[in-house]
Amino acid sequence: TICTRAVTRCISIFFVEFQAYFGQDYARTAWIHSIVDCATMLCAPLGSLISNHVSCQVGIMLGGLLASTGLILSSFATSLEHLYVSLGVLTGLGFALCYSPAIAMVGKYFNKRKALAYGIAMSGSGIGTFILAPVVQLLIEQFSWRGALLILGGFVLNLCVCGALMRPIALKEDRKTAPEFLEQDYVPKNQKRDVKRMSICSPLIKAWSHEYLCYCSWKEYDFLLMPGFMVLAVSVLFMAYGCSPLFVYLVPYALSAGVSHHQAAFLMSILGVIDIIGNITFGWLTDRRCLKKHRHFCYLFAVGMDGLCCLFLPVLQNFHLLVPFSFTFGYFDGAYVTLIPVVTADVVGTSSLSSALGFVYFLHAIPYLVSPPVAGWLVDTTGSYTASFLLCGFSMIFSSMLLCFARLAKKIKKTHLWSLTGDTGTKQHIWTNGAIAYSVTAELDQKDVEFLAVDTKSYSNR
Repeated sequence: TICTRAVTRCISIFFVEFQAYFGQDYARTAWIHSIVDCATMLCAPLGSLISNHVSCQVGIMLGGLLASTGLILSSFATSLEHLYVSLGVLTGLGFALCYSPAIAMVGKYFNKRKALAYGIAMSGSGIGTFILAPVVQLLIEQFSWRGALLILGGFVLNLCVCGALMRPIALKEDRKTAPEFLEQDYVPKNQKRDVKRMSICSPLIKAWSHEYLCYCSWKEYDFLLMPGFMVLAVSVLFMAYGCSPLFVYLVPYALSAGVSHHQAAFLMSILGVIDIIGNITFGWLTDRRCLKKHRHFCYLFAVGMDGLCCLFLPVLQNFHLLVPFSFTFGYFDGAYVTLIPVVTADVVGTSSLSSALGFVYFLHAIPYLVSPPVAGWLVDTTGSYTASFLLCGFSMIFSSMLLCFARLAKKIKKTHLWSLTGDTGTKQHIWTNGAIAYSVTAELDQKDVEFLAVDTKSYSNR
């Protein structure tokens, strides 16, 4: 996460340099950061696909090479369009192949203290921002923006080392074999007989039959039809729209308020180091017994608090007021970023986490692509950052409220069902157990049918 998300955040420090060198407005320059974020999230399912079907080591090492190549080619850019392709598309694609497989692997190694594990793993984003923000500013002053991009390209090559050190594991639910496949209820009996008749010397034919492949593909993406995941997906769209512009425009906004370049870079460093505290402390808190059942509400509270911070940002016009903003926004940003994989795992389960997490990050793509240019267009049109920051704040608050109402509606519905089952007696209560009661009843019915068949046959023989 230091070499991916932290480097992406530090691209905003180049914003003023790109704008001055190429002589472009806010909206056109903001497309660089938008395309990086969009490509990272848009191609996240590709990273999950390579991780699931090839190897996470291969995916991360390939991503490191692509990201490094993009940064190095960007140092020779002669136009914004060149940066759109090299720094935006190529580097973003490389980050996509690295980010989602690495984050998903944490969920497979840890279960009891999952939120804390994610917090520590994702704190690299804050650590990297804290360290890289002043370093990148110093590199720009010493070697110009071209030299700084070249050095960052060499730094990002460390992703190849990280990929080589990955050690993926296979969970029990991932080890579905052909005999287990034959026991599934959806497979017709005649097809089971045909597969069982195959030679023992052809296990590959058994394992890779057409039905088995279809079943695996469906099980990998069946979470898309879950109502809980659909609500989470819509909420993520609005959250992503609100959070992206601030990382792009915090430094330019601080400079427009009369803050020096070093102080503006220091604001990003503060945001980064507090982000680390938010990652770890919120992960630790939500693993406590009293809060473990309320992770969704902790997540939406953190998103809502970041939205409120954005609403108050336009009235903060000097460095001493912007420092508390960086503290508050950075803490709650680290908090909800930590909880995204945890909340996703609670909704879809650990076995589908890699694919679901890739899809969740994929949903970030369009908001990340659109929101910074829209915010830049509002700045160019109004001559102020107020409208841009207000739109971000209301978007994040709406995301939080949407998820809150959905959770409350689900809780009310569950309470209503319990009240109904309590009034209908024991027989109705047994049937609410769902699959267990149904399977027991089905077995009894099957035994009755067999008994009747045997009895009829014996009677006819007489």
